Amino acid sequence: MNKTKETINFLFVGVGGQGILTASDIAAEAGLRSGYDAKKSEVHGFSQRGGVVESHVRWGESVGSPTGEKGTVDYLIATETLEAARWIEWLRPGGAVIINQQHVAPMSATVGDATYPRDEEILNVVRARTDDVSEIPGLATAERLGNARLANTVLLGALSTRLETSPEHWLAAIEGNVPRKYIELNHQAFEEGRNLAGER
Repeated sequence: MNKTKETINFLFVGVGGQGILTASDIAAEAGLRSGYDAKKSEVHGFSQRGGVVESHVRWGESVGSPTGEKGTVDYLIATETLEAARWIEWLRPGGAVIINQQHVAPMSATVGDATYPRDEEILNVVRARTDDVSEIPGLATAERLGNARLANTVLLGALSTRLETSPEHWLAAIEGNVPRKYIELNHQAFEEGRNLAGER
């Protein structure tokens, strides 16, 4: 691989309990295994179930700050549908968005007067920034495989198809970040994500 590498900025967003920390750890390690310098931010937000969470990952020849600036993110990975719209200003114009088809109503909607927007409204906001939008049934796929926690691995599989990296580097990173007894299931989820991305 060419050692002169452009910087690639990723932003993982979702809510507490969706495994943002693990997903961003895997993405950072996959970058390292692919020959990049890679850094990630600590997860910011309320990590308890239901709180908004975000984590930056950056790959490059030499990465300084672990956090990209607003408007420079190349890949926005939203593990919850509404969060794609809430963070869309961080995406560079024309960047790629990968959205898990899952709704987790925010506190304002569950105990207040706010209502969860329709998917069409959310996607209109996202597509005003970019046409490169992939909706992935990560949760449904994970549940079919027998474990809802696999949804993030499905999204990582979809993400991996957009990058000039070997799937083996991603699989090795997954193996280093999930319990041994779940490695085979995570391999299946990763391949499902790659297949789903190919169908878009």
